[in-house]
Amino acid sequence: MNIGPIVAAGFAVLAIITLVNTARIVPQKSAYIVERLGKYSRTLKAGFHILTPFMDRVAYKHSLKEVAVDVPPQMCITRDNIAVEVDGVLYMQVLDPVKASYGIENFLFASTQLSQTTMRSEIGKLELDKTFEERDAINAAIIRAVDKASDPWGIKITRYEIKNIHPPQSVRDALEKQMRAEREKRATIYESEGTRQAKINVAEGVKQEAIAYSEGEKMKRINEAEGLAKEIELVAIATAEGIRKISEAIEMPGGKDAVNLRVAEQYIGEFGKLAQEGNTLIIPSNLSDVGGMVAAATSLIKKV
Repeated sequence: MNIGPIVAAGFAVLAIITLVNTARIVPQKSAYIVERLGKYSRTLKAGFHILTPFMDRVAYKHSLKEVAVDVPPQMCITRDNIAVEVDGVLYMQVLDPVKASYGIENFLFASTQLSQTTMRSEIGKLELDKTFEERDAINAAIIRAVDKASDPWGIKITRYEIKNIHPPQSVRDALEKQMRAEREKRATIYESEGTRQAKINVAEGVKQEAIAYSEGEKMKRINEAEGLAKEIELVAIATAEGIRKISEAIEMPGGKDAVNLRVAEQYIGEFGKLAQEGNTLIIPSNLSDVGGMVAAATSLIKKV
């Protein structure tokens, strides 16, 4: 029996199996740690690599991408002794695969635990109300603490974000009442400010109306006074002109006789009115002397 082909086939199969077990393809942004006989040998980067059979082995595989690690929820005690449940997300990246392999047993677990302990420490420094306001400060403190501790591990901590802060239900109810009271307070203040501003606007309108009315009344009185003065002036001018014309008429031939006649007529007419308006009549002693009365009136006109 010819065993040569069988042996050759066996060696071929063994060679293929050995090649398959020793050939390694490293993906992009990954690093493999190779140990030779249990000791660190080299780091394989992206590409195709052949290991020494029966001597080399890939001991660790690391992704060089930034990864997000979920930090489980934990109970933290605030400065004012309120228990709150806090969780977050830690972002990290492997910079040195050798340190990440031999610097610590499990850098993901260690980073998570350190984040939790730092979180408890930072929350304990703040009161409950401040924990919601100081998220950025808490995140920055955790990044500093974890990044400093992870430097020997070849790890870079890029970010940390708090996801949720859950106070107890009783505290949430109290906060809800407080916020509701605050909103009602602000609404009352805004409403009172609106009412106050409305009253101010109404008062300002009344004031402006009163000023405008007084200005109008002032202008009205000024105009009436100016009109009355103009009227008096025109009446005085007309009276003076009438007197001047009467004086000129008296100086004309027959003017005095006309004046005497006019005065006598008015005298008799007014005397007659006195007799009609009253039951008691005082008669002058010289009633029959109409000429004397006319002469006296004429003398008075001349004096004027």
